[in-house]
Amino acid sequence: MKKTALVFLAPGFEETEAVGTLDILRRGGVVAEFVSITDSLYVEGANGITVKADRLMTDLPTVDALVLPGGLPGADNLNSCEPLRRLLSEHYAAQKLVAAICAAPLVFGGLGFVCGRKATCYPGFESKLEGADYTGEAATRDGHVITGKGPACVFAFAIEVVRYLCGDQVADEIATGTLFR
Repeated sequence: MKKTALVFLAPGFEETEAVGTLDILRRGGVVAEFVSITDSLYVEGANGITVKADRLMTDLPTVDALVLPGGLPGADNLNSCEPLRRLLSEHYAAQKLVAAICAAPLVFGGLGFVCGRKATCYPGFESKLEGADYTGEAATRDGHVITGKGPACVFAFAIEVVRYLCGDQVADEIATGTLFR
């Protein structure tokens, strides 16, 4: 059975992190979709690029992973979306994968997901990772929580998500095929 993931888009999201992550997930065979947290399928990123989401927040399928790209004000917009926060909390409590990159791990900090865990984020947001052991790595996995540092780290982050969902072989094939390693 194929693994599934949702990548959430908020106004001001980091385009490289969102599109790069979705691309790597799909290369790994993950059935991955963009979800808009607004009432429109069209969401404008931090750099003025508009992306069409696959679905809205209403009637979401049960999936294996929830993924948050960063960017500003995207990460703050994700953090203020109560339906998303509830969904993340339910997913986390069920021991399912939650992943966030760049500024978006601030959502996890506020929800207590990184307390007592290793985590990374965009420089300057470390204080938002409440109770975390900050690593500064490109991507950090601790249990069912994966965090990424920023736009240039999207390959490390997304490949780590694929590694969690699909295993080492698939992740290594993507890393080789994309010339990441």
